[in-house]
This record gives sequence, structure tokens and C-alpha cells, in this order.
Amino acid sequence: MEKRKYKIKLHQHAVEIIRKRTADTMLLIKNAQASANSEEKSSAGDKYETSRAMSHLEKDMYAKQLAANNRELAALLSIDCDILYHSVMTGCVVNSNDISFFIAAGLGKITFEGRNIYFLSPGAPFAKILLNKTAGDGFIFNNEPMIIEEIF
Repeated sequence: MEKRKYKIKLHQHAVEIIRKRTADTMLLIKNAQASANSEEKSSAGDKYETSRAMSHLEKDMYAKQLAANNRELAALLSIDCDILYHSVMTGCVVNSNDISFFIAAGLGKITFEGRNIYFLSPGAPFAKILLNKTAGDGFIFNNEPMIIEEIF
């Protein structure tokens, strides 16, 4: 039961991070659009056009980030935290030495409850290396040999 609770808390933490990123990105899009709209045409028409074009490029970049955040959130929300795994797959937590991995969303290294957790996207190259490994299997992480202690 404790493993499920821990995984649920990890999952909720990841969802909060992605939702915050989404809100921040939406604000950036709004600001880029406001910047584009506020540009006034001057006698130096090229400067006006360049500024507007830059604001639109910035808005497009943020729109791509927003779409990526939405895809990541959808994938994360599809994970069933009640399932406890015996081999590495999407939705599992992998404990090894002093490091843990949560194969769910590509959020990188986060300190959670005093422990370093690497949130990995299931499609990440390192997650693919871990795929189907079981407790007792070894792997190399940051040029250091590691042993999987537990999977859930």
C-alpha cells in the first residue's frame, strides 16, 4: 500500500509541474500576442515589420511548447498508479542505489521527499535501456554501475 501511495504522490507532483508549465506558457503566449498587437507602425516600416515578425515567432515557439506540455500531461494522466510492476515499463518507479526513476514524464531530475527522482519519458533513450529489466539487473548511469533494487 505504501508503494502505491508514494507513486500516487509522485504522479500528482508531476501533474502539478506540467500544469504549472502549461499555465506559464499560456501567459507567455498571451504576452507575445500583446507585444505583437502593441507594435505601432512608424516611418521605419521595416522595424515595425521585424518587431511584429519576432513577436509572432516567439508566440509560435510558445505554442509548440504548450502542445508538448499538453501531450506530456495526457500521457501522464493515462498512467494507472494502482498497478505495481515487477519489470521496468511505463508507469513504474525504479529504485536503485541512491537514485530513483519514474517512467512517466520527461521532467528531468527532481528532489522529492529528500530523494533524487529522475522523471523519464517512456520514449527517452535511457528509459528504453531500462525497459523490461527486473530487480537485481544492472545498468550504467552517469558512468556509474547501478543495480535495480526494486520496481513498483
